[in-house]
Amino acid sequence: MSDVDTAIEQFRKSIEAGDLQSMSAGFDKLASDDFVQEWPQSGERIRGKANLKRINENYSGATGTNPKGKFRRISGEGNTRVVEMSIDYGDGKPVSYVGIAEFKNGKLAKMTEYFANPFEAPAWRADFVEKMEPAGVR
Repeated sequence: MSDVDTAIEQFRKSIEAGDLQSMSAGFDKLASDDFVQEWPQSGERIRGKANLKRINENYSGATGTNPKGKFRRISGEGNTRVVEMSIDYGDGKPVSYVGIAEFKNGKLAKMTEYFANPFEAPAWRADFVEKMEPAGVR
């Protein structure tokens, strides 16, 4: 298993368990010191793994919950991986998630994450689409 695969597996285990402390500890080992995290939807950029660690350590106290993820798939090769999952923030509404992980020299260098709430498909498209289970149900 490559360093990249090991990093992704650690992330998967931590988020499925809702264990932000473990995820934060894993980042200490797996992320580069100049790690960058981007959340385009909220317009936030986190520079340095120390800042991300502080966010993870304060998350449950600030929000009253520890999110848990259910992985759909991880794809990619080389130094880029795409993670797809749904996240349960404890309110019963699955949130679709896509994360793009970029590695450099075996370390996680950048993570860009997108979050989307579920929505009902508009009726006008019914004749053109095939209905499937929403992502959070799979």
